[in-house]
Amino acid sequence: MEVEKKALFVATVGGFVAQFEMNNVALLQKMGYEVHSAANFREPVYSVKEQELKESGVILHQVDVEKSPYMWKQNRKALSQLCSLIREEKISLIHCHTPVGGLLGRMAAALCREEKPKVIYTAHGFHFYRGAPLVNWLFYYNVERILAHHTDILITINEEDYKRAGRFHLRRGGGVYKIPGEGLRRERFQPVGEAEKKRLRRRLGLEEDEFFFLSVGELSGNKNHRKIIELMPDILERLKDRKILYGICGDGFYREALAGLVEKMGLQDSVRLYGYQPDIRSYLACADCLVFPSVREGLGMAALEALSMGIPVIASDNRGTREYMRDGSNGYVCDVKDSASFAGAIERVCRMRPEELALMRAEGCRTAERFDIAAADEIMGRVYESAGAQKAAKPEPATRIHYLPAQKGSMRKAQ
Repeated sequence: MEVEKKALFVATVGGFVAQFEMNNVALLQKMGYEVHSAANFREPVYSVKEQELKESGVILHQVDVEKSPYMWKQNRKALSQLCSLIREEKISLIHCHTPVGGLLGRMAAALCREEKPKVIYTAHGFHFYRGAPLVNWLFYYNVERILAHHTDILITINEEDYKRAGRFHLRRGGGVYKIPGEGLRRERFQPVGEAEKKRLRRRLGLEEDEFFFLSVGELSGNKNHRKIIELMPDILERLKDRKILYGICGDGFYREALAGLVEKMGLQDSVRLYGYQPDIRSYLACADCLVFPSVREGLGMAALEALSMGIPVIASDNRGTREYMRDGSNGYVCDVKDSASFAGAIERVCRMRPEELALMRAEGCRTAERFDIAAADEIMGRVYESAGAQKAAKPEPATRIHYLPAQKGSMRKAQ
C-alpha cells in the first residue's frame, strides 16, 4: 500500500539528521509520515550513523551536494537529484537544514510545481548578522530574501534572526517560529558526582589538581580555536603555579593547521586535539570550564550542554550566546577581538573560590532548563501540524515569541 504522507529532510552533510534531528524524525513518524533523508553521506563532518538512521525507519538518498554555494556545477547536479527524488517519491513535506541544503531544497520545491510540497527551513544561524562582513549581506541576505517566497515556515533559533526573519515575505499563510535550538537533552547532560568526575579524569590521563579547560566544535575558522591556542603562552604564564591542559573536541578542515600550530609553538604538553567524540558528555564531565570562542553562533548547543552539567562557560559575545550567557553569573562573556579578555576569564575561573564556583555552577544548571528538548518538541509538533494541514492554517501560538504570521506587504516586526 502506497504511503500518502512523505517527508524529506534535506541537509548538506549526511550525519546532520542523526546528529540533530532524530526527535523531529520521531514526531513526523508519529504523525504518519514516511521519512526520507537526502544529503551527501560522503561528507565526514559528523559521524554519519547510516545504520542508526535506517534502523529508525529513515530512507536514505545520496545527493551530491557541496558545502560551498559557489560550487554551482556540482550543486546543480544535486538540485536535479532532489527534483527527481521529490517527483518519484511524491514528497509532500520538505524540511531543509544548513545553508546549501536550505538553498537547494527550496529551489527544488519551487521547481516541482505539480507536487507542491510544503516547505520548512530551519535557519541554524543566518550568515548575515549584526557585524557580519558586507559580502555576507550582499550574498546570503539577498538569497534568503528571495528564497523566503518559496518557504511556508521559517524556523530560527535566536532572537536576532527571529526578528530579521519576520521582515521576509513567505508564502501566503506562512510564518516564522523561534525554537530553543535542537533541544537540550538535560536528562543526559546532568552534573556528575565527584567520584565519577575523578574516574573520568583518570581515564583521560588528567591529574587530580590539573586545571582542564575544553573547547567543543568543528575545527573551522569560525569556531576560533586558533585564538585560544595562540593565547596559551599568556595563560601558562598567568597560571604558572598550576598544571593546566587545553583540550579540543572536534574535527574538520582546520585539523592539520591547528596541529601544526601546536607543534610550532611547542605546546604539545599543554594542548591536546581529541578529534570528533560521539560521547562528548564524558569529556565535559572532566572539564573545569568550557571555552567557546566562536566568531558567530546560531545558538551553541555545546555551551548549553556544559551549562546543564554545571560547568562554567567562557564565551564570545555573539547573537547565539546572548540567548543564555550572563557575564559573571553562569560564566564570562568576552569580546571576540579581545584576546586578553579570554585569558583573564580563564584565570578567574581557575582561581575562583569553591563557594563562588558552586554558585556559578548552579546558575548554569538553571539557565539550561528553558532549553530542554521538550520545549523544542512542543513547538515543532505545532509546526508539522500546520505544514501538514490541507489548508494553510495559522496555529495559535502558546506565546507570541514563538510564532510570527506572514502578512501582505511588509511584515510586522517581532517585539
